[in-house]
Amino acid sequence: MREQLSNYVERVLYTPEQIQARVKELGAQITKDYQESRADFLLVGILKGASVFMADLMKEIDLDVEIDFMSVSSYGSSTVSSGDVRIIKDLDQHIMGKDILIVEDIIDTGYTLDYLKKNLLSRGAHSVKVAAILNKAERRVTEVEVDYVGFDIPDEYVIGYGMDFNQKLRNLPYIGTLNPVYYRDKQ
Repeated sequence: MREQLSNYVERVLYTPEQIQARVKELGAQITKDYQESRADFLLVGILKGASVFMADLMKEIDLDVEIDFMSVSSYGSSTVSSGDVRIIKDLDQHIMGKDILIVEDIIDTGYTLDYLKKNLLSRGAHSVKVAAILNKAERRVTEVEVDYVGFDIPDEYVIGYGMDFNQKLRNLPYIGTLNPVYYRDKQ
């Protein structure tokens, strides 16, 4: 089965070992940055892509953490962001006075992240910061600060470690680029 999955991969960008080492570094930095805070600390995972990163990251944070999830969309059925962000699944808890760390798989245009930060602050969060395993800065349209970045990547279609192609390939243990044969004619 793995060989069949690997047909989708043009090349591996980051191995499982590289990812885990970087996640460990991010967890240590987050622990250091929040250890003096008196506010409750809430990780907000953005579904579905950030689920794998969030599961690994929270194990590396040496603090009491709460978790919750949101699902948002700015793409609809397109592969290009419309900039119109919709909340598909909202948080299950109140966030008044909490330190929020949004956990994302990838930041590209910045539309979704800009909307989320403003939305969560308007609900009374004490602070809102962002951790993303991947940062695709060259696609940025809206200027947003990403506080914790795993890896900066060029503008390529990536899969694995939670990121998908047509809702598949999220289970690859590494981050790779999608073989262009699968999307070249579909853009």
